[in-house]
Amino acid sequence: MKKFLADANNARPDHSRAIVFLLLAALLWSTGGLFIKWVDWNGMAISGVRSLISALVIGVAFRKDLKITWSATQLLCAVAYALTVSLFVVANKLTTAANAILLQYTAPVHVALLSAWILKERVTLRDWLTITAVLTGMVMFFFEQMSPGGLVGNLLALFTGFTFALFSVLLRKQKGASPAASVYLGNLLTFLLGLPFMFEGAPGLQGWLGMLYLGVFQLGLAYVLYTWALSQVSAMEAILITLIEPILNPVWVFMLMGEMPALTSLVGGAIIIGAVTIHHLVGAKRQ
Repeated sequence: MKKFLADANNARPDHSRAIVFLLLAALLWSTGGLFIKWVDWNGMAISGVRSLISALVIGVAFRKDLKITWSATQLLCAVAYALTVSLFVVANKLTTAANAILLQYTAPVHVALLSAWILKERVTLRDWLTITAVLTGMVMFFFEQMSPGGLVGNLLALFTGFTFALFSVLLRKQKGASPAASVYLGNLLTFLLGLPFMFEGAPGLQGWLGMLYLGVFQLGLAYVLYTWALSQVSAMEAILITLIEPILNPVWVFMLMGEMPALTSLVGGAIIIGAVTIHHLVGAKRQ
């Protein structure tokens, strides 16, 4: 009994730390749009160089635990990661940013289905109610920015919702192995995908500074935090908490450009934050 209580006491700080890490990861991800605009270069080239820098960061952060086994799970996870970070950039070029973000964040639905199938993690009624509330909030949040155009871009963004969910679930599946290796391989694959586009000119000094930030912090450090956190929380909890990322994008615009979000956006954001917070507090109380 003493050992059980000691283990439980140790688990709580790790879980709380994982929540903080997920919030920090979402915060770093949310700065991507601003810094990508600094870089005057092909989107796939930006994605490739950003991932190469990110691979170096992840290699240093997990140098003692980076075990490449070439297992099916590890490789599929890496492919899902590469498709997510690459195609989302392309989707942003072919449709509106609001459409791309909204459609990618259908990911919780895919996570709920994949978690039950792959991880055998039970999806509760509370999870489905939270997903419904979150998707409602997302529609309200981006209502005035959505556009019916850009069919290909919309389809790609919708597909990245699935690939992001698959990546998160497979990363969680490797919690007892070396999940960071999948992120590392995924970044290298993204670099190779972007390589053919890197010969179309090159950014200036400001662009390279922006690229350095994107690779080290916005992608590299963010995925270091996300990878560690997924060993301590369920895939569903992780995907719901990081939903604050799209909410933070207009916050940066407001702080830097003074553009006030619409009332429907504020209400939608409040619904998302409220739903995720209640989901977490109820789960913590039950535990």
